Amino acid sequence: MLKQFISRSIRIRSHSHRLLFSTVSPSIEESLPENENEDEEEEELNDETIISTEDNQLKEEPVLRRAMALPSVAPSVAVERVVDSATAKFDETIELSLGLGLDPRKPNQSLRTLAQLPHGTGKAAIVAVFAQGEQAEVAKAAGAVIVGAEDLVAEIQAGNIRFSRCIATPDMMPLVGRVARILGPKGLMPNPKMGTVTLDIEGAVTNALKGEIELRADKFGFVNLPLGKVSFSHSKILDNLRAVMVCVTNEKPSGATGKYLKQAVLSSTMGSGVQINLENLDPASQKFMKL
Repeated sequence: MLKQFISRSIRIRSHSHRLLFSTVSPSIEESLPENENEDEEEEELNDETIISTEDNQLKEEPVLRRAMALPSVAPSVAVERVVDSATAKFDETIELSLGLGLDPRKPNQSLRTLAQLPHGTGKAAIVAVFAQGEQAEVAKAAGAVIVGAEDLVAEIQAGNIRFSRCIATPDMMPLVGRVARILGPKGLMPNPKMGTVTLDIEGAVTNALKGEIELRADKFGFVNLPLGKVSFSHSKILDNLRAVMVCVTNEKPSGATGKYLKQAVLSSTMGSGVQINLENLDPASQKFMKL
C-alpha cells in the first residue's frame, strides 16, 4: 500500500511538472523526459529503501513484542496491582482467567465443576428450586427466593428468569426438561454431576448462597471466573484464589496430558490484566501461594 501511494505521488508530481513547463518554455519541455526519468529513478530508490526499512521493522516486531511483555508476579503482588489500578466509580469485580492445557472437544478433557469460595463473590446469588411438598418448604427455609413446579416452568417459558442458580429434586427433572432449551444455554440447567439435582436441597441452597461458583472450561481451554470485589481485603481475594486453584487441580480431567496450567491473568472489570506466576498457583509446588 505504501509503494502504491508513493508511485501515485510521483505521477501527480510529474503531471504538475508538465503543466508548469508547458506554460513556461517549449525548450524546457523538450528536456523534461530526462529529468523526469531521473526523478522517478531517485523516487524508486527511495521507495525501495522505505520498503526495505519497513520489512526490517516487521521482522523485528515479534522480538519487540516479547520484550514488552510484562513478567509474571506473585499472587499477592498481582492482587495489589489490580486493586490499585481499579479506578471506576463502581465496585469492580476481580476476575481470574485461567488457561489450561485442555481440549474440551474431547470428552475426557472437559472441565465442569463447582468451587466453594470462602468469602463469596460479593454478589448475592438468587436461587430457584424446582420442588414440591416438604422439599419446597425446606428450600424456602434454606433461603431459596423462588420455589415452584408447573408455575416456575410457566415463568421460564414466558422469559421471566429472575435467578442466577437453579436446583431441582430428582422427581422434578421430567418437568425441568420442558425448559432445558432455555436454561441450558444460560448455564442454569440442573445437573446431577454438579450437585444441582439432589435430595439434599438444604445443603445445595446453602452452598449456593455462601459463594459456590461454577468452573467450566470454554472451547479454547480457558476458565473465567470472579474472585470477589475490589472492596474485598487482599487476604479475602487470596483465600478465594487458593480455593479455586485447589479445586481446579483436584478436578483435573483424566485425559489431560502435558502442562496443565498454562496461563493465569488477574484483572478488574475495567482494569488491565496482570500475569501471575504459575509456580505460585500449583498446589503441588512448595511456592504455592507464597509472597
